Amino acid sequence: MTDRLEAQFAFLMEADRLKQVLRATTLADGSRRENSGEHSWHLTLYALVLADQAGPGVDISRVVKMLILHDLVEIDAGDTPIHGAHDPALQAALERTAADRIFGLLPNDLRDDLRATWEEFEAAETADAVFAKSLDRVQPVMHNIASGGGTWISYNVTAEQLETRVGAKVARGAPALWPWVRARARAFFSED
Repeated sequence: MTDRLEAQFAFLMEADRLKQVLRATTLADGSRRENSGEHSWHLTLYALVLADQAGPGVDISRVVKMLILHDLVEIDAGDTPIHGAHDPALQAALERTAADRIFGLLPNDLRDDLRATWEEFEAAETADAVFAKSLDRVQPVMHNIASGGGTWISYNVTAEQLETRVGAKVARGAPALWPWVRARARAFFSED
């Protein structure tokens, strides 16, 4: 029992470091950059509040579980902004290594369960993971809208980039949500 608790608390203390990982996205008021711990918490709230946007068979409790775990690897691998320049293969390798270390702190049963949940989110093949990914993409959009364009300005994001990098993923998991969000984002992009 003592060894199990030692491992559980070691993981929980390590997870606290997620609060130190700064994201490109600012808070909705634009006052400062959001940290990955705040982002993960906010996404779990998105899942609860926007559950009616999920497709048939989506288990919101599993979505919440995925969202609270999905960015833990950023403790080691860092955050990679969707509109930033990075090597996706290198980032995926860094994240797998981080997952090995971070989930490896846990007792084997928890390690296997939580790692499998993280892997499911990353693969985005199940209905739960597809919906979780859609929320992960829409939350920064809402922050950019609220903050007057936010990181879209600093990354010179075009409407086409927003549609292909974000909109397609949101529409896949929450089809009725993307048109509503797109209509609000449109004001930040010039008509080409």
